[in-house]
Amino acid sequence: MRPTCLDPLFAAVTTLDGVGPKVAGLLQTLLVRSGQTLRVRDLLFHLPSGLIDRRRREEVLSASQGSIVTLTVRIDRHLPPGRAQPSAPYRVFAQDETGEIALTYFRAKPAWMENLFPVGETMLVSGKVEWFNGRAQMVHPDFAAPLAEAENLSLVEPIYPLTAGLSGKVLRRAIGQALEKTPDLSEWIEPGVVRKQTFPGFRRSLERLHDPADGAELDPASPPARRLAYDEFLANQLALALSRRKTRGASGRRLEGDGRLLARIKHALPFDLTEAQASAICEILADMAKPERMLRLLQGDVGAGKTVVALMAMARAAEAGVQSVLLAPTEILARQHASGLSRFCEAAGIRLDILTGRDTGRSRADKLARIESGETRIVVGTHALFQEAVAYHDLGLVVVDEQHRFGVHQRIQLQEKGARPDLLVMTATPIPRTLVLAAFGDMDVSRLAGKPKGRKPIATVALADERLPDIVRRIGSAIEAGDRVYWVCPLVEESEKSDLTAAEERASVLRQFFGEKVGLVHGRMKGEEKDAAMAAFKEGRTAIIVATTVIEVGVDVPDASIIVIEHAERFGLSQLHQLRGRVGRGDKPSSCVLLYRPPLGETAAARLKIMRETEDGFRIAEEDLKLRGEGDLLGTQQSGMPFFRLAKLEHHADLMEVARDDARLILATDPDLKSERGEALRTLLYLFGKDEAIKLLRSG
Repeated sequence: MRPTCLDPLFAAVTTLDGVGPKVAGLLQTLLVRSGQTLRVRDLLFHLPSGLIDRRRREEVLSASQGSIVTLTVRIDRHLPPGRAQPSAPYRVFAQDETGEIALTYFRAKPAWMENLFPVGETMLVSGKVEWFNGRAQMVHPDFAAPLAEAENLSLVEPIYPLTAGLSGKVLRRAIGQALEKTPDLSEWIEPGVVRKQTFPGFRRSLERLHDPADGAELDPASPPARRLAYDEFLANQLALALSRRKTRGASGRRLEGDGRLLARIKHALPFDLTEAQASAICEILADMAKPERMLRLLQGDVGAGKTVVALMAMARAAEAGVQSVLLAPTEILARQHASGLSRFCEAAGIRLDILTGRDTGRSRADKLARIESGETRIVVGTHALFQEAVAYHDLGLVVVDEQHRFGVHQRIQLQEKGARPDLLVMTATPIPRTLVLAAFGDMDVSRLAGKPKGRKPIATVALADERLPDIVRRIGSAIEAGDRVYWVCPLVEESEKSDLTAAEERASVLRQFFGEKVGLVHGRMKGEEKDAAMAAFKEGRTAIIVATTVIEVGVDVPDASIIVIEHAERFGLSQLHQLRGRVGRGDKPSSCVLLYRPPLGETAAARLKIMRETEDGFRIAEEDLKLRGEGDLLGTQQSGMPFFRLAKLEHHADLMEVARDDARLILATDPDLKSERGEALRTLLYLFGKDEAIKLLRSG
């Protein structure tokens, strides 16, 4: 049951004065996601993005075009629209010692205007000044009051993000009422953290942010802003810790083996494992040997060798007599995994099958029979792996590649196929540590730093698109020398809405120079067509593959040594890094050309600069977080990443670890949240909607 102290905050917004169905509809659009119920609490969590400070006084003559200023003026005369021009504006002329200004209103009633601006009155007016034919005017001033009254009014006004049809005045009034309804809640933060961080109380923090004395209070580094960020992080981490305990509590089983299959695979590998790979394998095998279920995230930069680590885990599962599945986000990637792993599995005597939506008839029936009998030890595939028709003999390990492409419900479905199987999640998206904690705080993390031995550095250059002819000439020489080239475009075909070069158009232009050596692959093609295009490229029948970002994840062609990315300024840093990782996989020196259309904005220029400076995916991810904020980094809507309303990961990252450690300590000392602080923490979980999240997070 939700604590009764929160009832005022969970009331409908229509209980507030001035919020009828129309305003509530606008607030619904602005404040919550589709399908969520709008509460008074949501108004409190909608923080100002800036403020107008009307305390700084200016004079008419010195007021600059387009600036918001506050003037002390004497009202001189009124000029209502004449009968011949009823649609003309109503003007009130006022002046100070430096000059005259027209206060301009449209569709204003004369009686109301005369009452608002009595002739001869000295008044304070504030708004945007515009200069027209050498005369100053202020259209619909934001603020107007007699000087004597104005001294008692708040001259600092917060500015909120709005939606069409909703005025700032209506929103501020509703938020003011929400603040009045906010109760004094018991403190849920550990006293030592409160002291060290100089946090004000929860309610006081909200009051200071919604009614700031100056711009400094709205700074993300201010104590009120950090306090609310920590509250949100603590709720997130406590929910993850509860989920972890629940998932771990439902015990798994020990998966142990004699090491003979691992030894055979090691012997078959054409390279030595890196130190990072060996360390990650040790951590994973130790987890599998425990009676609790494994929940581990394997993070590795592009080309860091995660698949081999996963293979060793699946070999250990086979030694323990159970099956493994490797779930890939696309059919291209599933087929690549299967072909890459099959020779090592053959060497070790492990049966591997690939199952995708393309399997039909007798072939599919045979595969399903082998999976059900246990003859197949490793199954590689797409979401087809958790359809009802697929029955496993004894599923003990689930490996998920590119975690953020799969929803929580799909993970639940797959894990229901086995008796509490271990879960290993792999991602090549270099997620900053802060985001790892936010999304996977319930998992242990293994990180593969660096690249396998022998990988050559990739020379990265950024060029304006007017250099296109030079690049085409350079590519001609490279193809003659036996190189292969990726050419990435953002769209599939030309559209009137966008000036981005389309993949199909670029392919036809390049064919004028290189004929049938140019292939094309994009997301709208059928699976068989994509496979055929990639096979032709891999085998050298085509030398250039023009592609959309469908090649971003996992496609492996060691002979490809050049990648050209058009409109690089439109891509996020992490995506550019993923794309660049398609080259540099063989023994040739490789290069990445970032083509951009000038002029470059500040953020785009910063992005391209970082790409030229480093190949370290984790540094790139941290920089991306600073440049874009967490919202865009993985596309939170699709990724299952948390949605933070008060916290900004790019500013508050240091607080996430504090919250994670505190959440773990709480559950160690007060596992049922029965103490006085435990009760307060229950309130926190309800306040941030984590009562529902806990149910969803049980899948690990």
